[in-house]
Amino acid sequence: MLRSYLGQIGHSLSIIAFLTSLLATYVYVMASKKDDVPFWKNLSSKLFFVHGVAVIGVVATLFTIIINKYFEYHYAWDNTSLSLPFGYAISTFWQDQEGSFLLWMFWDVIVGFALIFWFRNKGKVYQSYESPMMAVFSAVQAFLGSMIIGAVIVGDFKLGSTPFLLLKESMPHLSLWATNPDFVPKDGNGLNPLLQNYWMVIHPPTTFLGFAMTTVPFAFAIAALWKKDYEGWIKVAQPWTLSAAILLGVGIMMGAIWAYETLNFGGYWNWDPVENAVYVPWLVMVGALHTMMISHKSSSALKTTFILAITQFILILYSTFLTRSGVLGSASVHSFTDLGLSGQLLVYLFFFIIIAVVLLVWRWKELPRDEEEVSTYSSDFWIFIGVTVLVLAAFQLTVTTSIPVYNKIGEVFGLKLNMAMPTDPIEHFTVIQMWLFIAIVILTGIAQYYFWKNQGKLTWNKLVNPLVISLFLTAIIITLSGVNKWQYIVLLAAGMFCIVANLNILFYYKKMKIAGGAVSHIGVALMLIGIMYSSAYEKVISLNFEGNKLFQDEKDNSESTLLYIKRPTRIQDFHLTYGGEFIKIRKVPGYVEKRFVQQVMDSDYKGVLRADLMDGEKILAKKGDTVEYNAENTYYQVNFKKGEKEDFNLYPRYQINPKMGNVVSPDIKHYWNKDIYSHVNYVTTGEEKQWTPTEEYQVALKDTFFLNDHVAILDEVRPLTELEGLPLQDGDVAAEATLRILERDGEKILKPIFAIKNREVWSIPVVSNELGIRAQLLKIDPSTGMFTFGINRGEKEYIIIKAIEKPHMNVLWAGTFLVFLGLGISAYRRFKLIS
Repeated sequence: MLRSYLGQIGHSLSIIAFLTSLLATYVYVMASKKDDVPFWKNLSSKLFFVHGVAVIGVVATLFTIIINKYFEYHYAWDNTSLSLPFGYAISTFWQDQEGSFLLWMFWDVIVGFALIFWFRNKGKVYQSYESPMMAVFSAVQAFLGSMIIGAVIVGDFKLGSTPFLLLKESMPHLSLWATNPDFVPKDGNGLNPLLQNYWMVIHPPTTFLGFAMTTVPFAFAIAALWKKDYEGWIKVAQPWTLSAAILLGVGIMMGAIWAYETLNFGGYWNWDPVENAVYVPWLVMVGALHTMMISHKSSSALKTTFILAITQFILILYSTFLTRSGVLGSASVHSFTDLGLSGQLLVYLFFFIIIAVVLLVWRWKELPRDEEEVSTYSSDFWIFIGVTVLVLAAFQLTVTTSIPVYNKIGEVFGLKLNMAMPTDPIEHFTVIQMWLFIAIVILTGIAQYYFWKNQGKLTWNKLVNPLVISLFLTAIIITLSGVNKWQYIVLLAAGMFCIVANLNILFYYKKMKIAGGAVSHIGVALMLIGIMYSSAYEKVISLNFEGNKLFQDEKDNSESTLLYIKRPTRIQDFHLTYGGEFIKIRKVPGYVEKRFVQQVMDSDYKGVLRADLMDGEKILAKKGDTVEYNAENTYYQVNFKKGEKEDFNLYPRYQINPKMGNVVSPDIKHYWNKDIYSHVNYVTTGEEKQWTPTEEYQVALKDTFFLNDHVAILDEVRPLTELEGLPLQDGDVAAEATLRILERDGEKILKPIFAIKNREVWSIPVVSNELGIRAQLLKIDPSTGMFTFGINRGEKEYIIIKAIEKPHMNVLWAGTFLVFLGLGISAYRRFKLIS
């Protein structure tokens, strides 16, 4: 049954949301021009409220289609499946462009409502910002709304792309529709396996809430220029900008944690163009926060604040263009394919650039001017230098990340620039960014002293104590942790200076409510130190000492090791043992051996238990029960043992996904001072195994025979009363042989079965992946007492893994927490000040 009415509702609400945002923009502009006429302000608020209700209705409609898995809709069919759990089904909402635009719109509505209600409780001075700010918000919503309409305007020109297309509307040329116009697929494509992670349930919504919040400082700046209130807006904009920095920053770091836990490049930041494109606006916003603090004393800082508050939002729009226009192509693993929206995205970008630049240039001469130069002994000077370095960091990232854009611009003018992205982006960006952030952490220590102690030239003497203490601590840390490269010694010393200087400020004032800056700066220093240790001093555990030729790439070959199943392998201080293939059953803790679950035919998420499922003495499920699991996911148990203290299992994942490509994900063991990070580089599967032609052996009970380098003994052959859980009928016979295989690590038992059932001869083989042997009992001769076995040899089951010891990851995460804690303290304090 086609539920076309849902699409009609969703599409109609999309049009209403778009039209009301246009009307709200116009009415808010009129309300800004006529402050003394309540009609315009009341009407504008009501229009935005109707717009918000329409957007929420669109969101609810799309969620209904996704969660109920109505596969007649292209969006549901393309992104979800019957096997997808509810939590991950939520993530499918923002997997495609239309859903992510809609998520952005939703958060813009929530932030817009929050601003409207917030302004209602403020005085007339602050309320004067409401109309011009909400005009900006409504204009942003109009552009975002245009992205999800999917309406043909003139000829072939289509405005946006709707998520409410039925399959037969999105793929009208399929011959299927002629014979079965109401066809609904039984299942969907499913969610990208990389997104099947709990971080992907919270990372995109947090990031898009950050996107929505970046509109607030931009809107404040535009409103201030519009109303010619060049200084009053700073105080009220600060807490909102701090909140935006928290939300966008948290979203970015959630993405880093997701990459660390899900991708297999061995880190948390890969300088991917899309990562850079979101990180750059955050850097610029942090710069704006710092110039806001000194804008009341310096007109240069005030002008810079206007520029940075505008630029951070323009860069958000630019990042949206990079990500969604297809311009990045294969340069980023995160970019979307072009849905034909690149023209709209450019209009969106240039509209706000032109509005902001024209307004800023128009008002520039009216902005206050400094009467005297800033002293080098003032906090203003050092904060300004720090902001300059932040902007330089953002500039370097933007220039390189925009290389695909330069090539596209060249194509427009008939030029083939053929500029290439750096072959090693990690080295390219890290070298420059490291030195810029060394400068930043040093400057935070100096600027804090000038800002809080305000002692002029005497401050230099006051900095001696923190400097001496930090150098002493650096020397101790170098001695204990083995930092031996001069660049990292400088980094460590700079970080320690920042920590000591800011701690000194905390203890000097002993007031946490004004300590947000110091706490955040300490966090930045800890992050820098944590990044250094976890990246520069990571240690590869899985070194290929045996010299096996595993891969063509020399680095991969030298840093990967081959593990045969159940065979301990000593590598450096560890004994590594591959324990076999496991799966995760839904709502069951831990992992279960794959051999104990038989996949249900034609289902990729149901299986039947071959044995009771136990948790200690508790039976979780019984043999024969149907359980749910992701059949494409296999977890490879690897035991790590180091002396008597360290003994743990990791379960790196390998997903065989014909639709979207195979996916490798790591598993991590966390310690207080390090992480053990491991992923598989290659796995063997039963489907891939090649067996030699069958060799036959005729033996009697207790006979010994040789299988290559193994000795085999036929211990016994016993009759069976049932076969695969089914009782034998009259005339059926079955027997099970016990073959004992002697090898270097002990004995292995194989039990092949011979049966005659319903007058058909069955020979049920048994496979030992450890030995690389498949054994069958082919024939029983009662007259001679001889048993004929068929033996095939194949490759022993193995995996190739890479394991890394990453020191002091918790220093990085602790620093991250402190950065956002400090920003939170500052935001709380600033909100209190303006209340």
